[in-house]
Amino acid sequence: MDRPDLELVLAVRQHGSLVMAARALRVAPSVVTKRLAALEARLGLRLFQRTTRRVSPTAEGDTLCERAVQLLRAFDEVEAELRERQAEPAGPIRLAATFGFGRLWLGPALAEFQARHAGIQVQLQLTEQLPDLAVEGFDGAIWLWNAPTERAAEWVSRRLAANQRVLVASPAYLERHGAPRSLQELQQHACLVVRENGGGPGQRFDHWRLQRASDAQVQHVPVSGPLSSNSGELVRDWCLAGHGLMLRSLWDIAPQIASGELVRVLPSYAMPDADIHWLAPYRPQTPRRIRLLVDFLVESFRKEPWKKRVSATKSAPPAPRQKR
Repeated sequence: MDRPDLELVLAVRQHGSLVMAARALRVAPSVVTKRLAALEARLGLRLFQRTTRRVSPTAEGDTLCERAVQLLRAFDEVEAELRERQAEPAGPIRLAATFGFGRLWLGPALAEFQARHAGIQVQLQLTEQLPDLAVEGFDGAIWLWNAPTERAAEWVSRRLAANQRVLVASPAYLERHGAPRSLQELQQHACLVVRENGGGPGQRFDHWRLQRASDAQVQHVPVSGPLSSNSGELVRDWCLAGHGLMLRSLWDIAPQIASGELVRVLPSYAMPDADIHWLAPYRPQTPRRIRLLVDFLVESFRKEPWKKRVSATKSAPPAPRQKR
């Protein structure tokens, strides 16, 4: 059985007439009659019931037609992929990402990717709310959490990099107040709370979920302080100015840790809940330009390049605490 046979049975089922099927296939009616009879004889099955008014598929004919639809679609996809490989990738890619990661790390990576593929146009929209990707026409999103539960069955997800949120403070703050020596002592410090969207339903911003790398148990630590904001950048500025301790993604504060403007406290603890993911609406055939982009991003971020900036830094030892 070959491709013309599959196209023949689908044409007969669609039109319900050998004459109309012949017209759609642009062959003589006698050719359709002979080819269908030869196919049925080869299979030893009756595929269509013929009457003077209608040609309708048998149960076996319906089964063959359903499989024919799948096989012909697979033929088309293979041909499209082979044609695409022969040509330079081209076309637009529309992406969404959060402001911080998008500006600091994704933007430079996309510029490098586009320089490699001149025929591709990258459109990046920075936002704090994850869009409905398919409805709003996005090819994908680079996001700091996995797909929402209600979208998990409709979207594909691929982790680009691990991400930890770490505890930091400025040297000035630590000099005045000392560094906490345990999780319990965090409650005695001014903790700067970020109230950003995207952390999931029921998220408690005033509870930090901290975990040691060698310990599977997550500890919930209630924190408080006089300053909080929905802007992570503003909270980072407060922390740099010495107003308190902060829990922030390592990719976001790597330059400040490397320069000594911020110092890690309780360095064995982190909040590993916001890995960086590629999210995209499910599609049967992903265009090559998008596959190339995802592979490029995986290679760019899998080694967590922000860690290189802090690998040579050390955490400050606890300083004597003074009253605030």
